[in-house]
Amino acid sequence: MRLDAQLDACPQPDPSARAWSVQNPISDVTLTCLGDGTPVSLGAALAGKPAVLNIWAYWCGPCAEELPALQEYAHMVGDDITVLTVHRDPKEANALAKLIQYDVRLPGIQDGSGRVPALLGAPAVLPVTIVLHADGAVASILAEPFTTAEEIDAAVTVALRGGE
Repeated sequence: MRLDAQLDACPQPDPSARAWSVQNPISDVTLTCLGDGTPVSLGAALAGKPAVLNIWAYWCGPCAEELPALQEYAHMVGDDITVLTVHRDPKEANALAKLIQYDVRLPGIQDGSGRVPALLGAPAVLPVTIVLHADGAVASILAEPFTTAEEIDAAVTVALRGGE
């Protein structure tokens, strides 16, 4: 099923990127890349530029609308911001099937135990978008569904500017 999903590659450590200077609870967390099954060390893979982590599950109705908008947002921001989905249900095959159904190719990690949202203090709702500064500091936890790339862009921009 991984091959059928044709997901974009998960972020990899950039040797030229500065490591997170802020203590982040997910610095030492390693999870599985949905696209190819390889381990992804979050602290290393996300260091050096802002990141948007989208927590979702295959059974989440609002996630079905948000994921395509998130993919459009990822195309808008290009390499300036890392966009990574975090599937928080143990049923990885269901996640891959839904991504195929939604025609979403975003890179994603499997977090069946919900470590990422728990460690970052996200509420137990879905979807949740967590915005990180390049230094690893949490800029914002957005516990609201988005329906357009423009809504995501506006919320992330405000979060990265410090909530102006």
